[in-house]
Amino acid sequence: MRRVEHIMGFPISLLVEDGEHEGGNSGGDIGRAGTLTAESVEPAFAWLREVDARFSPFREDSEVSRLDRGELAPEEISPDLAEVLALCEEYRVATGGAFDVRLPGRGLDPCAMVKGWAVQRAAELLTELGARRLCLNAGGDVAATGGPWRVGVRHPERADRLCTVLALTDGAVATSARYERGDHILDGRTGRPATGLLSLTVVAPSLTEADATATAAFAMGAEGIEWAASREGCEVFAVDAEQRVFRTPGLPVAA
Repeated sequence: MRRVEHIMGFPISLLVEDGEHEGGNSGGDIGRAGTLTAESVEPAFAWLREVDARFSPFREDSEVSRLDRGELAPEEISPDLAEVLALCEEYRVATGGAFDVRLPGRGLDPCAMVKGWAVQRAAELLTELGARRLCLNAGGDVAATGGPWRVGVRHPERADRLCTVLALTDGAVATSARYERGDHILDGRTGRPATGLLSLTVVAPSLTEADATATAAFAMGAEGIEWAASREGCEVFAVDAEQRVFRTPGLPVAA
């Protein structure tokens, strides 16, 4: 079963194979054969649309925008937003300020944390709905279960080439790079674009951690490679600005 929808500014594609329902909470229409359908996975996509509406800094009526304007007191925000902001603060401290969602001269923008966090929760919801083998791809960042899955890492300067192919069973892969959106990741310590790396990919148990770690490490520049590699459960593949390749020994490269 395949489904693709454009949410949060990028395509989100879902592939479910052998997604038999094993009883319990179906959460939707499971169909006569016991497999998930495009309609039965709607709760996961509805969740992602809800996140976009509530957490987008580009929507004036979002919870994030209202908090940024002072219309909500910190104690009035939802538990979900409180969780996201706590994660943002954890990564800000861990990177010495390189990862910062409150840069001077800019409004509150937690998008770097929200994407992985929201997609990971969607993947968990899909598992609850009965998907045993799924791959959820959000703009190139992947959360997967029930592998093996093969995930390609794009060459940072050649759109038609791959640097490597990873083997993923249960976990996530996220890449931060300059090739899609230019120098869009800022080093919170300086306020300037991070240019020390061409791309950095993180494999981690969850997309929350993989995506946030990849973004935070990229913001740190070349020193972010070692920092990301030191994070528990994380494996790293990186290409620096001089086109040198780095990878951790445990990187799950496909045969």
